[in-house]
Amino acid sequence: MDMKSIYLLIPLAPLFGALIAGLFGWLIGRRAAHCVTIAGVAVSFGLSAYVLQYLLAGGESFNGTVYTWLTVNGVDLNVGFLVDNLTAMMMCVVTFVSLMVHLYTIGYMHEDPGYQRFFSYISLFTFSMLMLVMSNNFVQLFFGWEAVGLVSYLLIGFWFKRPTATFANLKAFLVNRVGDFGFLLGIGLVLAHFGSLDYAEVFAKAPELQNATISILPGTTWSLMTVTCILLFIGAMGKSAQFPLHVWLPDSMEGPTPISALIHAATMVTAGIFMVSRMSPLFEMSETALNFVLVIGAITALFMGFLGIIQNDIKRVVAYSTLSQLGYMTVALGASAYSVAVFHLMTHAFFKALLFLAAGSVIMGMHHDQDIRNMGGLRKYMKITWITSLLGSLALIGTPFLSGFYSKDSIILAVQASTLPGAGFAYFAVVAGVFVTAFYSFRMYFLVFHGKEQWMQKDHHHAHDADAHDEDEHHHGLGPNDKPHESPWVVTLPLVLLAIPSVLIGAWAMTPMLVGDFFKDVIFVNHDLHGAMAAVGEHAEDWYHMGMHAFVTLPFWLAVAGVASAYFFYMVKPEIPAALDRFFTSIGVKKLLEEKYYMDHLYINGFAAGGRALGTVLWKVGDTLLIDGLVVNGTAKLVGLFSNLTRRIQSGYIYHYAFAMILGALLLLTIWLGGLLQVQ
Repeated sequence: MDMKSIYLLIPLAPLFGALIAGLFGWLIGRRAAHCVTIAGVAVSFGLSAYVLQYLLAGGESFNGTVYTWLTVNGVDLNVGFLVDNLTAMMMCVVTFVSLMVHLYTIGYMHEDPGYQRFFSYISLFTFSMLMLVMSNNFVQLFFGWEAVGLVSYLLIGFWFKRPTATFANLKAFLVNRVGDFGFLLGIGLVLAHFGSLDYAEVFAKAPELQNATISILPGTTWSLMTVTCILLFIGAMGKSAQFPLHVWLPDSMEGPTPISALIHAATMVTAGIFMVSRMSPLFEMSETALNFVLVIGAITALFMGFLGIIQNDIKRVVAYSTLSQLGYMTVALGASAYSVAVFHLMTHAFFKALLFLAAGSVIMGMHHDQDIRNMGGLRKYMKITWITSLLGSLALIGTPFLSGFYSKDSIILAVQASTLPGAGFAYFAVVAGVFVTAFYSFRMYFLVFHGKEQWMQKDHHHAHDADAHDEDEHHHGLGPNDKPHESPWVVTLPLVLLAIPSVLIGAWAMTPMLVGDFFKDVIFVNHDLHGAMAAVGEHAEDWYHMGMHAFVTLPFWLAVAGVASAYFFYMVKPEIPAALDRFFTSIGVKKLLEEKYYMDHLYINGFAAGGRALGTVLWKVGDTLLIDGLVVNGTAKLVGLFSNLTRRIQSGYIYHYAFAMILGALLLLTIWLGGLLQVQ
């Protein structure tokens, strides 16, 4: 089989599985539906791994058109693949995590009536994401971009009979439309000024247009490259949930847990990070755009972490953790450390998917209770889930020698070396974020797996249960006589398989990705202006020495302080967080965090309500009063009034007409006599 056929088969295999399970799932049954979709994704993963190995062994990158869709004014709109090291790495991450999620779903969704539909959706998502990362032009990129958004909408609202799920998927769809509008404008600017939508042609022409300007408002000129890059990044802000377009991601936890792992931790939300990395030749030409990216990422990294501290729903804690980590990746992009951002994207995909799937395993063991205040002591009953959760949490907080450490510390080093105006704030945000991440991660870990067995208590907290399969059942969770149980092997096997790269892949991949030639000719950095990668390179030569050096650095001790604080607060002196809770409630901070900085209020009561109010005004004043009342009905009434007057004159009596004739004759005589007098 030639390489082009392999590249075609990689996205088409999951698409084939999705079509079979989606269209014929009712006919072939549950077992065949999951077999065909898992086989499709397994083939895709196997071939992706082969492609990565082929490229690492010195194989040629591929950049070519597969199919020309249409040609307009000399511009070709193609389906084409660009397969280089960045693409191959993303393909392996997407297909491996997707394969783990497919296996996990057999156990997690086995009672659900929409079983075949779910497998069809997640397989379709895999196809969409592969089309996005393999694209060699903006048209196909946009197709994949919108396709993953569509499948995300379908999966968040998978339990469509639940009002909260339909609200959440609509919210995700609308917020992403805001970002995608900016993205589409950015692509439009590329087409208008570069004359092509093919990456290679656009990047080749970029130096000629580095100093080009455009006039958006009369009398003002803007840098073309700055406006284009910021508009493209607005698309990434929606997809990768950056402030202030982050509000959809926590609500997306309404979907089943497997899609939280697949879409909202490992793959779809990293599409924006991948896209900016791919566009590095453009972003390197605009300091303003890079600074914008840096500041937005820093705000997201720090302030979304604060929200994770007060969450009691196990999935929402992990969701806010995802937001914060996406902020870290975005900060690295702003510091021109694109390879560090992609490195963190890869390590994060494994340990965050692991944490989400472990959370789902806990939810199953707790009979669909998601409130961490009702858990405790689960390590005795769910040993595999406990160990894998601990490894995932340690990787997340940047424990030396685990995968998250190498990528997270590299981001901190890169920001420290950046000379952009926003670098000082960004450095503070990512360093403070280390403590915050460690605190909320281990708050959850200790409350779930250690301490008192809270389900033995009669008084249960009723957290909103997004993963309850029986929608008519009012109460979920363990009764006083029930005990948690370990999940079946189809759930625990993916946890173990994800835990392995969560521990090992950072040390293995760090040197080739950060200082080696892995991203040579793929990611472009202007080293004369941006020295972040040089600073990272000094520490990334050797995984062992970087790990050993960590023990004398500030981030390590901040992480230790976060874990120790969480242990002390929730295991030793639980009255302290209760007292702090009362204090922060009294000064209004707790309310601010519970309301998520009032961003939802701003959007729902500000923009949405404002839009409805404007619509109401236009309807009542413009439509009802002016158009219907004045133009349409008013014209009719005027004609009616004139007709009424005319009808009164046309009485039918001969003496009325004689009288009118006399009056008319008198009027004419008067005018004639007046004219004669004037002449004389």
